[in-house]
Amino acid sequence: MKDLLQDINTGEFRHVYLLYGAEDYLKLQYRDRLVSALLPGDPGMNLTIFDGDHFSETAVIDQAETLPFFAERRVLRLDHTNLFKSASELLPDYLKELPDYLFLIFTENEVDKRSRMYKAVQKAGRCVEFQQMDEASLAKWVVSLLGREELRIRAADMSYLLSRTGADMNHIAREVDKLIHYCRGRGEVTQEDIDLVTSNRVEDRIFDMITALAEHRRREAMDLYADLLALKEPPMKILSLIGMQYNRLLMTKELADQGLSDSQIAQKAGMPPFAVKKQRRLHKNYSREKLLAAVAACVQTDEDIKSGRIRDALAVELLLTWLSG
Repeated sequence: MKDLLQDINTGEFRHVYLLYGAEDYLKLQYRDRLVSALLPGDPGMNLTIFDGDHFSETAVIDQAETLPFFAERRVLRLDHTNLFKSASELLPDYLKELPDYLFLIFTENEVDKRSRMYKAVQKAGRCVEFQQMDEASLAKWVVSLLGREELRIRAADMSYLLSRTGADMNHIAREVDKLIHYCRGRGEVTQEDIDLVTSNRVEDRIFDMITALAEHRRREAMDLYADLLALKEPPMKILSLIGMQYNRLLMTKELADQGLSDSQIAQKAGMPPFAVKKQRRLHKNYSREKLLAAVAACVQTDEDIKSGRIRDALAVELLLTWLSG
C-alpha cells in the first residue's frame, strides 16, 4: 500500500495494478484515487470499466488498443473479473508489452497467486493486498475521523463501538458518520450515544441469541429470533449465521485450548481481536463435543429444510429449542 501511495503522489505510475483482498473500503478508495490521478478531471471516453466476468479477453484487448481521445492516457478498470482464479489465455501475454498510453487497474476479492495472470501483473506492474485492519489500526482511523469534527472518544467506548460495528470499514464509516452528525458540537462520543445512534447488525443479534442459548435464557433467544423474523430476515439466512457462529466458536475454542493468545487466534481464524474476546467469553459454556454437536445440528436442519421435510421458520425454532437444552 505504501508503494501504491507513492506512485499516486509522485505521478510515476506502473502500467498495470492489481488491488485485491478482504478490505473493500480501502481497496476501492485507492482504486478511485488511482483512476483520478491517472485521468484528472472528467475521464470521459478514456476510462472503460469491465465489471464482472461477462466479457471476453479479446474485448479487453480491443479496448486497450483504442487510442486515448484528446488525452495522454487511457485507463481500463476491471472489477471482479475472475481472471485471477480461472485460466486466462490472452491477457497474461498481452501484459508483457503494453502501449505507453495504456493503464490497467484490476480489483479483486480473491486471487490465486499461482495463476498466470497474477504472475504477469507481478512482473509488469504492482500487486497490492488489502487485508482487514486490526483493532488498533481501526481505532486510530476512527479517532482521526472523529478528530476532524473535534470529537473525542474514550478507549473503552471505542472498543464498545468496534464490538458493535465489526471490522468492515464501510460499515464503520457509515456508523461513525451518524455519530458525527448526532454528537457534533458536544466534544465527545459516549457509550450512550453509540447505543442510541448505531445500528445493531444481524450478526450481532445472532451472537446475542447464541449467548442467551449458552446461558440457558431460552425465552430471550426466542424473542431475538422473533425480532429477526419481524425485520423480514429470511430463516435460512438466520440459520446460516447461527451455523457460522458455532463454527467460529469451535475454531476459537480449539485454538484457545492449544494455548494461543487472542492476537494469535485472531490471525489464524481471520477475525479481529475484539471479536475473539467476545468468543472467549462463551468458551466456558461449551465443551468441544457440544460445539461439534451444535454444528452438526445446524447442518441437519439445513438438509431438513432443503429436502422439504419441515418449514424453514419452524425448523430454526426447533433448532434453537434443542440448542438451549
